[in-house]
Amino acid sequence: MKFSNLNIPVSDATKPKIEPVNTLNRKTSNKYPCHDPYILLYDNKYYFYQGAGSNGVICSVSDDLENWSDPVNVLPIPENFHGIKDMFWAPECHYYKGHFYIFSSVFSSKTNHRCVSVYRADNPLGPFVDIADGCICPKDWDTIDGTLYVDKKGQPWMVFVHEWTSMPDHNGGMCAAKLSEDFTHFISEPIELFRAKDRGEGYNGVTDGPYMYEDKNGHLMMIWSNMYHGLGYFVAVVHSETDTMEGPWTHQEEFLYCKGLRPEFTIDGGHAMILNDKEGNTKILMHGPNGKKKDEDGNIIDFEHLLIYDIVEENGTIKIK
Repeated sequence: MKFSNLNIPVSDATKPKIEPVNTLNRKTSNKYPCHDPYILLYDNKYYFYQGAGSNGVICSVSDDLENWSDPVNVLPIPENFHGIKDMFWAPECHYYKGHFYIFSSVFSSKTNHRCVSVYRADNPLGPFVDIADGCICPKDWDTIDGTLYVDKKGQPWMVFVHEWTSMPDHNGGMCAAKLSEDFTHFISEPIELFRAKDRGEGYNGVTDGPYMYEDKNGHLMMIWSNMYHGLGYFVAVVHSETDTMEGPWTHQEEFLYCKGLRPEFTIDGGHAMILNDKEGNTKILMHGPNGKKKDEDGNIIDFEHLLIYDIVEENGTIKIK
């Protein structure tokens, strides 16, 4: 099994310089609030990154995926920051050759579009600094949800969403481009992997939350999220027929997660990522439900929170255990 952030080397140079504290009862089992979760395992601790709008990017730390520290501000907003709204969507933290990189999305005053920015630090709690001059993706596109994949030749790629908002038919695309070794720019033109409605009629035009996974036989797949009438947010799987980024990519008919797929799946959920825990178990993490759920009187009865499930490889794909 191969995916980003597996077996990150530990050294004095990459250890955090601060020790988070735990003053409140933040527990996964108590519906830890989150949207678009991303968790990194480093030195037997779990680092949980979330966007915090005008407060930048924050990170909570855990020893067990259950109890979480107070959030640490790991990406404070710099002076004269170009982001003006929709700041720090879906931050992901990836390790590559001695550095930690956050990919996150903001609405930029430089381009008047949503864009993916790249930030670097020498440890997982930062502080992270902008290294891509505000936007790494095409500046006339709306782009979000950047994630990392390093291919079999060692070439790093950014996989990202070409938002439906800047597509003439409102059919969002999933795209990828090769990254420079320092992650400051693309070294290839983006290629389009697929579009949201390639799944068939009736699907929403949203492409959301890509995350790459390579199984024990070297087969390359991606999990991503969309919406369907009556089901809400769901997680789907798409497979590369050549086990390379260039594809072509084929959509798996069965969802990985959706409301009602099993009796215990009582809420919708999506924007998932895959993690190996300290014991070597492979897990999928997502948020659910998508947005606040209210009763007939307008009272909130559920809200977006962290969901964690074990996954296994079976018959050339992955499924929730």
